[in-house]
Amino acid sequence: MKGLYCRVNERDVELQFVIKEMSLPEALSCHQVRIEVKACGLSSVDLQLLREMKIQKELISVGREVVGVVKQVGSKVSLFQPEEEVVGILPLDCPFSGLCGFIDIDEQYLVHKPVQLSCVTVAAALRDAVGAYTALHTLAHMTAWQSVLVVDGASSFGLMCIQLAWYHGLKVLTTSYSPQDHTFLEQLRPTVGVQDPLVARVIPVYKGPSELVPAVLEETGGLGVDIVIDSGVRLHEEEEPELYTGPHKHDLIDVLAVGGRWVTSHPHLQLDPPDCSYLHLKSASLSFLNPEVWTTSSAQHGRYLHILKDIVDKLSSGVLRPRPEEFPLYEATVAMETLQRHPKKKAVVKFSAED
Repeated sequence: MKGLYCRVNERDVELQFVIKEMSLPEALSCHQVRIEVKACGLSSVDLQLLREMKIQKELISVGREVVGVVKQVGSKVSLFQPEEEVVGILPLDCPFSGLCGFIDIDEQYLVHKPVQLSCVTVAAALRDAVGAYTALHTLAHMTAWQSVLVVDGASSFGLMCIQLAWYHGLKVLTTSYSPQDHTFLEQLRPTVGVQDPLVARVIPVYKGPSELVPAVLEETGGLGVDIVIDSGVRLHEEEEPELYTGPHKHDLIDVLAVGGRWVTSHPHLQLDPPDCSYLHLKSASLSFLNPEVWTTSSAQHGRYLHILKDIVDKLSSGVLRPRPEEFPLYEATVAMETLQRHPKKKAVVKFSAED
């Protein structure tokens, strides 16, 4: 049985994706489930997070969002039976790659998959949807009639945030990084109900950041938005406007309303004293988003499983709809190399009968 893994070179900067032969143990532990993988979602490898979590291995497993069929259960497994379809996210220290044909995993990381739900759909959305739930529910404490700015709404994470916020009755603003993304976001509609746009306004920033602040303030009557969710920010001004890759931290502080909440994905965000003073004047707060916190800590594991179940239900009903790129198994290495350069995209490998 072969699987795809990530190997770090000596300088700890370049990643190499390699195929390695793996074998399953003869017997399952009492709480483990053996599943046959049907689809696997690929995401970029965060080496810095692995180092900070003291997870240092020669080979790092990739493809952690898995969908499969239960083939065997341990002696104390109570939640699943053979031939049931399940979904889950493998823990960071899992010895198996999601691209193996079969894997062993503790039952506490899995939930049932509805029969009518596509394997590709759930594999593509699971991790980003967990991040969206963490940002909007856990950190931002969203409520209906609030306003939210989602930076880069066409990314896989941004798309989940937009759909989840709209479902809960928030007014959604977002930014686009290309004309193609701008058109896609303006055409977003729900699958059921009134066919109004999901996004109240799409703000183009691919020509530069100058439109962001005035557009948000215009749309909110000068009050700013209640919630800001970014997928990375710039800490310093770029010398050339055409190098614009995201909003500056000052822009996001400017568009926050009084009592607003800013959720950032930037692990090294630094605020100067004037920035902190401005946030203090607005009585605003800043939270750091780490979607992996659910699988690295067991403090609220029941809540995590509840989130996974709700995500699966919303995917099944069409509330959440990802936009994945599907790859065959033999192109998984190329897909991972592409994702490492462009981490905001989403790739899914679907196993065929021949794999």
